[in-house]
Amino acid sequence: MIRFEDVTVAVGSAALLDRVSLTIGPGTPTVLIGPNGAGKTTLLRAAMGLLAPARGRIVREGEPRRAIVFQRPVMLRRSAAANVRYATVGADRTQELLALVGLAHVADRPARRLSSGEQQRLALARALARDPAVLFLDEPTASLDPASTKAVEDVIRTVSSRIKVVLSTHDLGEARRLAGDMVLLHRGRVIEASAASQFFTAPRTEEAAKFMAGELLV
Repeated sequence: MIRFEDVTVAVGSAALLDRVSLTIGPGTPTVLIGPNGAGKTTLLRAAMGLLAPARGRIVREGEPRRAIVFQRPVMLRRSAAANVRYATVGADRTQELLALVGLAHVADRPARRLSSGEQQRLALARALARDPAVLFLDEPTASLDPASTKAVEDVIRTVSSRIKVVLSTHDLGEARRLAGDMVLLHRGRVIEASAASQFFTAPRTEEAAKFMAGELLV
């Protein structure tokens, strides 16, 4: 469980997160949605421990091992297998992880020559090599074609049975397919947080209803 208690994250006088109180519990994936600049990436980075609150606190019960995959992951100038092996904690599971993400056949290929979708799956394998209990994903399918999107989502479904996944997305279809819990952010604030089944059938806030209808939040 990760708990935000009245958390503000700021750069200068600009609050990127504004007094956020939120509990991210174990279980099915938690999906963060919201327009550009809503605070999704900031919340992921703060939960990961990469950003410190200006006020409030973030409590991580048991201090679980965490890993994060950014929207545009950087590939090392090495083979796909070497990228995974570099991140490995404990026993070498490189071949197992490459097979998990469907990349066993490109193990010896330079990582930077892989397609965007393959690089994103390789980044997932590299993050999983850290043996995390919580995996944060920042818009993992942004700019990917439908086939690559499905391949990434399939990996997420597979690992979410044993790892807590928290991901951000602009794609409501993806959120419907993956989410157990939904969090709508706007201007650095949590507008609504609920089970996905409730969020999509009976949203509690006008902003959530507007967002799902494709209307702009201003």
